[in-house]
Amino acid sequence: MVGTLAYTLASCIAVMALIAWVSWRRTRGTVETKDGYFLAGRGLTAGYIAGSLLLTNLSAEQLIGLNGSAYGYNLSSMAWEVTAAVATVAMAFLFLPRYLAGAFTTLPEFLAERFDPMVRRMSVLLFMLGYGLVTIPSVLYSGSLAVMQFFDVPQLSGLDTFPALFVTVVFIGVTGAAYAIFGGLKAVAVSDTLNGIGLLFIGLLVPVLGLVALGDGDFGAGFDRLLADHPEKLNAIGSSEDPTPFGTIFTGMIFANLFYWCTNQYVIQRTLGARSLAEGQKGVLASGFFKVLVPFMMMVPGVIAFHLYGPGLGTIDQAYPRLIEDVLPASLTGLFLAVLLGAVFSSFNSLLNSAATLFTLDIYAPARGGKMSDAHLVRVAKITSVVIALFSFGVAPLLYFAEEGLWQIVRIFTGFYNIPTVVIVIIGLFTRRVPAIGAKLVIVFHVTAYGLLRFVFDDVVTLHFIHQYAVLFVLEVGIMLACGYLAPRAEPYVSPRSEKVDLTPWHFARPTAFTLLSCVVALYLVFSPLGLAGASGPSPVLAWAAAAIVLANGIVWTLALRRGRLAD
Repeated sequence: MVGTLAYTLASCIAVMALIAWVSWRRTRGTVETKDGYFLAGRGLTAGYIAGSLLLTNLSAEQLIGLNGSAYGYNLSSMAWEVTAAVATVAMAFLFLPRYLAGAFTTLPEFLAERFDPMVRRMSVLLFMLGYGLVTIPSVLYSGSLAVMQFFDVPQLSGLDTFPALFVTVVFIGVTGAAYAIFGGLKAVAVSDTLNGIGLLFIGLLVPVLGLVALGDGDFGAGFDRLLADHPEKLNAIGSSEDPTPFGTIFTGMIFANLFYWCTNQYVIQRTLGARSLAEGQKGVLASGFFKVLVPFMMMVPGVIAFHLYGPGLGTIDQAYPRLIEDVLPASLTGLFLAVLLGAVFSSFNSLLNSAATLFTLDIYAPARGGKMSDAHLVRVAKITSVVIALFSFGVAPLLYFAEEGLWQIVRIFTGFYNIPTVVIVIIGLFTRRVPAIGAKLVIVFHVTAYGLLRFVFDDVVTLHFIHQYAVLFVLEVGIMLACGYLAPRAEPYVSPRSEKVDLTPWHFARPTAFTLLSCVVALYLVFSPLGLAGASGPSPVLAWAAAAIVLANGIVWTLALRRGRLAD
């Protein structure tokens, strides 16, 4: 036991040290300027953008939660991951070209340009409250719980649960904060990319090892058993009784994903640092393909756990830790711990970097008249990161004492600012006459209406909260358009052109996007009653649909390649 633990810790430290060394080597001399610290010198290539987006988005909570959902229900919750691919396409073609053309560092900076400084301050307030009070502490808390659950930290350390939790929170927080504070966005992106490679390796290895265990040493037998026994577990078409009803992906989930992938500062900051529009499009679309892989990495293992252990586990969240304990070789436990910590670090340091960016560039700099050196702004950002990190160290462990109440806040708080943000940005980008008063009214209306729906009328209004997103989106778009009709801007808004990077689109962006969307459709066909979830096996319709998808992609790519040769 002691020898195994020592090996796990030693190999984990070795992997983390290697990642830290590579990140340091790649970021030397790049964090002294404003663009260098906040946007990686506007030099991120597709690989770093995709890797950082992957790790920023995926966390220890998802490893446990999504696999637990698959174990307890079915694959319906894959909708949150797979349909995000649609939002990455929107980011690549609609949002990113406009962001890069304006050379914006933060989303509120764009809102100040499009509307006025008050809208900027209101949006920063919403983001900072969400990040500082809820999102950052909850990432630390959930990540620490995951590490404790996988490796039984209280028993290994001899500490009681809460002291062990506090030590784990501080360890994860200090290590993760070091990347964000001392290395800026590029250090975050480099470390995320390296950890992302490890996550893909472990994530795809676990279901393979699980199927081998399910087949008593025979991968093929395990695969056959997965398909034959309880095929309903492989159904992604959620009913009204499932965690994610299928109909929600056509209503509020569209806007929730648009917010996250197209307007959420701590996600889009990687794309704002792209070396060129083409590199940004490649990175964003590549992250969409990674999202299509998520069901295989983070949900199929939960189904395998159901076949191995039955419904007898204490809670559904024990499914993935139990599977890891049983199938992962001891030689890989150190790598797994490093990847797990890397996923937590990524979410934490990304949030920390973005929160510091928002405060420094959207609150501090405007308040001081914007006449400060880059070195001064970087120093303020580092101090801000330290303050926010220390604050989160104090708040995160407190979730242990009031878990149910605070987790409820975590689940619903994003709803206070996701829909109004995406409404304001979309209207700001694609209209020219809507005035600032429209954005202000939408923020006030949404916070009030959403608060009433969630806290006052939650027993009366039984509409699923994702459908409520869609209703509020339509109402708020109507408010802004009405303001544009009744009190239009005196002068139409003209998008700024401050091209700091090459804005030539990637030639293969359109066929790549078509293939990505085809993968989403194919995945839902495979994990449906027409496919693997059918009681009598896959329907002949599946084969015809697959053939049509392949043929359509062949035609699209043939035309794209022909156009490319003609252009050359």
